[in-house]
Amino acid sequence: MDTLDHQIVSLALSDEENAPPMTDAPFKLSGVADPEEAARLGWTNPVPFDYTKPDKESRDWAGIADRYEWDSEYGEVGPPNEELEQQLFRGNLIQRVGERLNDLNAYTVRVDSDTTIQPITKWEESGLHPVILENIALCQYTTPTAVQSYAVPAILEGHDLISVAQTGSGKTAAFLIPIISKLMGKARKLAAPRPNTSEGFNPSTDAVRAEPLVLVVCPTRELATQIFDEARRLCYRSMLRPCVVYGGAPSGLQREELQKGCDILIATPGRLLDFMQQTRVLSLRRVRYTVIDEADELLQPDWEDEFRRMMSGGDVNEDADHHYMMFSATFNKEFRHLAKEYLSDDYVRLRVGRAGSSHTNVTQHSQIIYADAEKKMRAIYDLIVSMPPVRTLVFVNSKDQVDFVDDFLYNSGIPSTSIHSGRTQREREDAIRAFRTAKCPVMVATGISARGLDVINVLHVINYDLPSAMHGGITEYIHRIGRTARIGNEGLASSFYNNRNEELATDLVKILIECKQQVPDFLEGYRPEGDVLEFDDDSDNEAVEVNENETTSQVADDENTATNGNEPAEEPIQSKWNAAEDDDIWN
Repeated sequence: MDTLDHQIVSLALSDEENAPPMTDAPFKLSGVADPEEAARLGWTNPVPFDYTKPDKESRDWAGIADRYEWDSEYGEVGPPNEELEQQLFRGNLIQRVGERLNDLNAYTVRVDSDTTIQPITKWEESGLHPVILENIALCQYTTPTAVQSYAVPAILEGHDLISVAQTGSGKTAAFLIPIISKLMGKARKLAAPRPNTSEGFNPSTDAVRAEPLVLVVCPTRELATQIFDEARRLCYRSMLRPCVVYGGAPSGLQREELQKGCDILIATPGRLLDFMQQTRVLSLRRVRYTVIDEADELLQPDWEDEFRRMMSGGDVNEDADHHYMMFSATFNKEFRHLAKEYLSDDYVRLRVGRAGSSHTNVTQHSQIIYADAEKKMRAIYDLIVSMPPVRTLVFVNSKDQVDFVDDFLYNSGIPSTSIHSGRTQREREDAIRAFRTAKCPVMVATGISARGLDVINVLHVINYDLPSAMHGGITEYIHRIGRTARIGNEGLASSFYNNRNEELATDLVKILIECKQQVPDFLEGYRPEGDVLEFDDDSDNEAVEVNENETTSQVADDENTATNGNEPAEEPIQSKWNAAEDDDIWN
């Protein structure tokens, strides 16, 4: 990480006698932040929030973005739309595959299935629809990632699927690509009637009931709009029409989009349940694919009732050929029984590395910084200005703290913005937009942004507050630092640690060791003997009989294979596993 390695080491900020020893650091506490210093170091001027934005009925919402509108006179494939193509595929703010994709792919892939899943190594040899192949090329997805190489053929072969892979490994495309490919050649036959929107749309005369073929459910609004953007790209030049519904945005505008016809519906739970009660607006009777993204979050006990209602569909699915898929970076064993209620007996379970792990493209080792709570405000300013100006995402644990930290950074000359669940949806979308465009390259957030947020060139994630054990613990930590180093890019994760975080120390040290990161001196007491790592988040040691399946990470070429756990292999080998002997999540 030559561009980010400034050798920032642990910083002790404590007056207590038993505090860890002070270590040398390239930055010092400034005492009072100097607003002019940030400008001298290259940061742009802070930008105040514009409260004169259009009212809520304006169409400047992420969920009302342009998509390919089908004309009934088109044949099987629509003509190119150069203006839309520029927006979808050539924008400067679209995440691109990084140079270290092979590092991300070099982990053990474990597959449990009644049949052998033959991984794909090239998109051209995967049996995908020609139009989806063209869209993949436009997206500049050169080769499948590890999770894609197994998930795509599993879905194409008609299997239900549970897939667990590291953050930023391409899970969204892993389910959208095969589903959209399978529907492209059948859309005319399967899709519900819809108006010809290319000639305009009159809600009073042209509205239809939305009857999607695909339902994607995810826990946060920001993740929903990102999946929607990916669906817009992959559905380009086909008659498949994606829509997204989420809370906070005007339901009237979302209803109008549904009434234009909807084949792929991305939704957050609350707004989905609202529309499910409006049977003249939405019916799930045609759904053939249901995908739960960030499945472990939606399988939490407090979501169980809502989850069952969503999975039941609210009405009877007319087609028994209904497939279920669940994707996440973490999937604790206590969620497995509820998940299995909806999966077919021959479902495939796929795991890249260890469930709940991070990856080596995120540098964490020199960035666990000891800082007492009352001194973190000063420390974060010094940490930010000690590095070149880059997109930086700062996580805190409460809405009030978001406001305090954002206000401090803003008044210290740092161009910051912030987001939390107490903000209006307009404010949340404006904050994301300002962060994405680097108008405000520093964003302070609660855990609302820990799941799925995918912004180009987020090179630094700072845990101003480490997550508490009762609010996600190490699982939340993994999702937070996963906002950087996505799809083969590199990133840096910094965390302020003090005695209040002792409950997280053991798991944090395990993650550092697993990812081959240096353990700070003040955490050495939590290092397991002999560095033997035992994880209880994905192992129940139940004796079950499953068929063995060869599992090698042959993604880009034959050298991208792995030996065990999260350790990249030095030379290609083939590994076999049996769930009765290995850590297992769902049985």
